[in-house]
Amino acid sequence: MQPIEIADTLDRFAWEALRALCAPSADPSRLSGTALKQLLREDLLELHDDRPSLTAKGRRVVVCGSPTLWNS
Repeated sequence: MQPIEIADTLDRFAWEALRALCAPSADPSRLSGTALKQLLREDLLELHDDRPSLTAKGRRVVVCGSPTLWNS
């Protein structure tokens, strides 16, 4: 799946979590557990010492965004 195709499958909570994790001081305890699980399933996140961090694929999705978001 291409980054834009994956981006279109994410719900609002997953997008919020993905964008929040781009911040250097992201606090994963404040993010939706369901959204984090979805991002892990899509290989957009990985766990390091039980803390989520973006994968290269996750960074591409954030940079590419979603046409649905572009048009809203």
